[in-house]
Amino acid sequence: MMRRRTTLLTGCTALALALGATACGGGPVTAGGGDKELSGQTVTVAGVWSGTEQKNFQKVLDAFTEKTGAKTQFVSTGDNVSTVVGSKIEGGNAPDVVMVPQVGVLQQFAKKGWLTPLSATTRQSVDAGFAPVWKNYGSVDGTLYGLYFKAAHKSTVWYSPDALTQAGVTPPKTYAEMLKAGHTVSDSGLAAFAVAGQDGWTLTDWFENVYLSQAGPEKYDALAAHKLKWTDASVVKALGTLGQLFKDKQLIAGGQNTALNTDFPGSVEKVFGPKPEAGMVYEGDFVAGVAKDQFGRTVGKDANFFPFPAVDGGTAPVVSGGDAAVVLKDGKHAEAGMKLLEYLATPEAAAVWAKAGGFLSPNKKLDLASYGDDVTRATAKSLVDAGDSVRFDMSDQAPAAFGGTKGTGEWKLLQDFLRDPSDPKATAAKLEAAAAKAYQG
Repeated sequence: MMRRRTTLLTGCTALALALGATACGGGPVTAGGGDKELSGQTVTVAGVWSGTEQKNFQKVLDAFTEKTGAKTQFVSTGDNVSTVVGSKIEGGNAPDVVMVPQVGVLQQFAKKGWLTPLSATTRQSVDAGFAPVWKNYGSVDGTLYGLYFKAAHKSTVWYSPDALTQAGVTPPKTYAEMLKAGHTVSDSGLAAFAVAGQDGWTLTDWFENVYLSQAGPEKYDALAAHKLKWTDASVVKALGTLGQLFKDKQLIAGGQNTALNTDFPGSVEKVFGPKPEAGMVYEGDFVAGVAKDQFGRTVGKDANFFPFPAVDGGTAPVVSGGDAAVVLKDGKHAEAGMKLLEYLATPEAAAVWAKAGGFLSPNKKLDLASYGDDVTRATAKSLVDAGDSVRFDMSDQAPAAFGGTKGTGEWKLLQDFLRDPSDPKATAAKLEAAAAKAYQG
């Protein structure tokens, strides 16, 4: 799953910048189809967001209300979107729009016949503003159902500039250099990496970056679709490469046992909290939000990132995640829901959340100046510039039983591998057994 973290809020400024000054209390803002064309309708939107992310998305929904007159209601589902939405449909209370965080769930919804294909207006916006890879991930059997509104860049290694400077280390360009730099950091008194092994999803992200760079995009796609078995030599090799880091007690803060008892926010705290224990933490762009909001770090000054480095001469990976907006057929205001997607496909909608922070858009028509700081701009540019070489988080493409469930499947098996990385071949065999069972289901 794509994991979401908090960020700073801004007030009406974001709306004003995105929609013009009238959005914050002047005259009406009209939609292309006429003044307040959706007045009297309420669009219900379900998604995983809560807390600050929900508040920031509400700013986008409020901008839509200003533009069209439609009211909105957001329902937070928690992580299990599929179950919650399914029960609402069965109960005759389907939301109009769902923000789906997993490709596998989007495909499941489409195959159950729950989704409405996106309108011609939305398709035109997607064709004009998004790399084809995002259209592919939003499509099932050639029909576009999902609009990727929010993306994550999951190929970023975050570091404390002070820690690297004190160790005399510069951001590495290769995986081997990263491990070597890690030893130099460790020699200077801090562990190299904080690893969030308590959250199995972080370990899938580690594996995916190594595998994409080392094995290449074609094998990555085949493994994601389970057209390639997890017992393939390329998987065993990638596990061995990852194991070099996992088994090295000098590189992991507190060693493997501590890593297995460290959740994602805890791993960020070990680098950017009041008592640093490590110089670096690997995870997506959302690390910045935690470093800034929870630990008062200034992104770009005392929290920065370098791209996940290339492995064994491969290309540096760009792994992404994202939330796709879909329209449910059974929603009471599905037509108004489709209008919301037409709005979400525009750069002006993305600019609202971009100003608030904690957000990346895959829409290349969004002005990078919309983002609030240079580091976020650089992350967004990297994601957009990667174009079709972006690959969606592999575990998010898998059936949830394998790639998205705590205590089972890939999450648990990679935790077991972190605990004992001595036999990559045996781990690959266990992964294949679990994958074969889940993909058959």
